[in-house]
Amino acid sequence: MSVDPNVVLPLASSLLSFVFFVFLIDQWRERRRAYQLIWAIGMLWYALSAGTEFLGSAYGWSEPLYRAWYLIGAVWVAAWLGLGTVYLLARTRFGYAFAVSVLLAGLFSALAARRYEEVGASAVVYLAIAALLALGIVVLAWRGDPRWAHVAGVAVVGGSVASVVMVATVTLPAPGWVVDPATHIPTGELFPGYIRLLTPLFNITGAFALSLGAAYSAYTMMPKRRVIRYAIRAGQSVAERLRNVLVAPIAMVVNFVASLPGALVALFRGRLHSRVPATLLIAIGGLIPAITSGANRFGATSGFFIGELLGVVFLFAGFLVSLEVFGEIRLPFTRIVLVSRRREA
Repeated sequence: MSVDPNVVLPLASSLLSFVFFVFLIDQWRERRRAYQLIWAIGMLWYALSAGTEFLGSAYGWSEPLYRAWYLIGAVWVAAWLGLGTVYLLARTRFGYAFAVSVLLAGLFSALAARRYEEVGASAVVYLAIAALLALGIVVLAWRGDPRWAHVAGVAVVGGSVASVVMVATVTLPAPGWVVDPATHIPTGELFPGYIRLLTPLFNITGAFALSLGAAYSAYTMMPKRRVIRYAIRAGQSVAERLRNVLVAPIAMVVNFVASLPGALVALFRGRLHSRVPATLLIAIGGLIPAITSGANRFGATSGFFIGELLGVVFLFAGFLVSLEVFGEIRLPFTRIVLVSRRREA
């Protein structure tokens, strides 16, 4: 009997995501960090989204299943995982970069509007919302106020609630679902433009926060070679602060690349902080499904399920590697320790 990858791959993604969710919930019970709970919610959405794909491929699609797949997978997953990283990095300068990603997502939605029908004024509204959010985040980040993460949180929660109403009430043409005729993988073609434009708002910002936030964390913990120097600190004049904020993105990329040889040497000598390889794995785990889901959006569906599985594999591997996150791995909701490792300073 032949094995259908459209059944096996999403089933594996769903099961692994659910296991990851259980570990994160157990960790949150012990440490009570907001980002752990938000990541757990994001992985629950990941598990449920892949579960709808398994059910649709194995037993046939239906309109309720199709609506659930789009709502959870296309709108919620990346946004909630990215929000967890936002809360993790709330006390850093990452707010500037996140604000840029929010604004770019709004611009992308406005530019992509011409591809779809039934867009109406939604593209302008989404762009205006993104611009206001970006401005609020920048102002708070400029002041060194970690509450910029709460602004992002209100946007994700509010957008999630609004998306439930929008997806649940829209009328879909019969039969109420659609799959690629060649690969039999679902696409979002039946949804009108004003709903499809939600996905870049949620996915671009979420994937950016998850992947670039992980890379940012790696950069802060790795031995660095500073080819381009900059400093963002309290007491600077407005002009000096602005200059450093504008230089920082270029400097961080250049310095990150220049620091990789030293990081490899530290890795082989056992002196590299575990967060560096862990967060790089997480960055890869966020990037792969972002690419394959983006390709699905433009009609290239063949890599969608494998990208989804690789994403959760790399994400889970990254969290397990980090001593900071999983210094002690035990059976969830018990005191039975499977692995205990010395935490780093």
